[in-house]
Amino acid sequence: MHDASHDDDSLAELGYRPELKRTLGNFHTFAAGISYISILTGTFQLFYFGVSHGGPAYWWSWPIVFCGQLTVALCFCELAARYPVAGSVYNWAKKLGGPHVGWLGGWMMMTATMVSLAAVALAYQVTLPQISGWFQFIGDGTGKTDAAANAVLLGTVLIAFTTIVNAFGVKLMAQINSAGVAIELIAAVALIVLLAAHITRGPAAVTETNGLGGGGSLGYLGAFLTAALASAYVMYGFDTASSLGEESVDPGRNAPRAILRALLASFLIGGLILLFALLAVPDLHARELSVDGLQYVVLSTLGSTIGQIVLWCVVIAITVCALAVHTAGIRLAFAMARDTNLPAASLLARVSPRFQTPVLPAVVIGIIAVAILVINVNQPQIFSVITSIAIIMIYLAYLLVTLPMLIQRLRGRWEPARGKFSLGKFGMPVNVLAVLWGGAMSLNLAWPRAAVYNATGPQHWYLRWGAFLFIGVVAVGGFAYYWFVQRKRTGVLAGHAAEGPAAPTTT
Repeated sequence: MHDASHDDDSLAELGYRPELKRTLGNFHTFAAGISYISILTGTFQLFYFGVSHGGPAYWWSWPIVFCGQLTVALCFCELAARYPVAGSVYNWAKKLGGPHVGWLGGWMMMTATMVSLAAVALAYQVTLPQISGWFQFIGDGTGKTDAAANAVLLGTVLIAFTTIVNAFGVKLMAQINSAGVAIELIAAVALIVLLAAHITRGPAAVTETNGLGGGGSLGYLGAFLTAALASAYVMYGFDTASSLGEESVDPGRNAPRAILRALLASFLIGGLILLFALLAVPDLHARELSVDGLQYVVLSTLGSTIGQIVLWCVVIAITVCALAVHTAGIRLAFAMARDTNLPAASLLARVSPRFQTPVLPAVVIGIIAVAILVINVNQPQIFSVITSIAIIMIYLAYLLVTLPMLIQRLRGRWEPARGKFSLGKFGMPVNVLAVLWGGAMSLNLAWPRAAVYNATGPQHWYLRWGAFLFIGVVAVGGFAYYWFVQRKRTGVLAGHAAEGPAAPTTT
């Protein structure tokens, strides 16, 4: 029998009093993690990218990215067992690396979450107009900026929806999210079975490179590293399961399980969808494969009726994915504001007595995500650039947790929670691999390739170096603001601090 009296112990250790209502069970936290990863959203949004840059052999990036992200997830499981709190990445970075590292990790994650929300919202454009031309509201889709402008319109509608749902409280969000995840999982398994029934070639198809990479200095390896972005974009966000820790029952045990289950389920289901899609598509060299991606595979292999049903399920998956991303951003904003680490902190950290959730962060994040879309309304290169920058910043935020954790281990200061998830003697090697993986993948994703950052002409140096420029401005500008303005105010807000003389505050 679970003793609920210990659920708030980790909050007290960090200096906070419990304010959010504990209403979420096992499936809710698992659903939050898996809907952020969102197998159907990521695979359907970026399959075309992987095939166009790496050919069918890009499939091998899926297990490689999984192995790398698993090392990060295992480190997070130890942290989630000990500190299952809102804004998990921010609080973990703060606890392990100090307030400055914590702020930078939270700031990177916050910016990335808002960019990610915009990027996920763009996925509507990849799917809805393929279901029906009716969804192409702007132009007929053939104009130079028709798709980008329409993507902004559809994305804005989705973000408005996630803002309203999140403002009404975590219970409504969890119910919609769990229902959506259930539909997504059933649809994903059904898709695997249907594609398996239409297999037309053997597994040797995943060794096919389509002659790509021949002209590059690294040969096919260079092409493969570019194509790997399609897999790297999908398998992150599993920390969301822990970010809802203050609203979950028995989070110290459930959060680590939810993190691992979400990542494992995503790997298995996503890997099989991608594999069977490549084995079932009528023509492995069809031009549509690298333009329309999985949508083309589904419609050409399964026929129009079943294909349409699957695509509607993808729309549901995109919707709950955006919902989970927005939810994670709200918890992060709340956690940082509670430490007076954001402007207007007392307003952003206020929990609505009626809805039992921070309402203002939901609205602010929604408005900023829409603004990111609107700024790019006439940029047809919007898809790959926004996607790339968002994921690099999340990988860097993860690195700001795993690297300080490794330093604490080397100093002999890291103690996993007793009786809960622990890596034991494998902690050090897993942590080392997590840091090496995070650094290498961040560099690979940010590499100034024209294929990613300047896919259509004319070529501009600032687009090619977009990742370094944008992330540099966000990191340096943000940290300068923190150092000169916010640092002097940092400390747990009086209304949110744990009771009693022992309550610590951030310094």
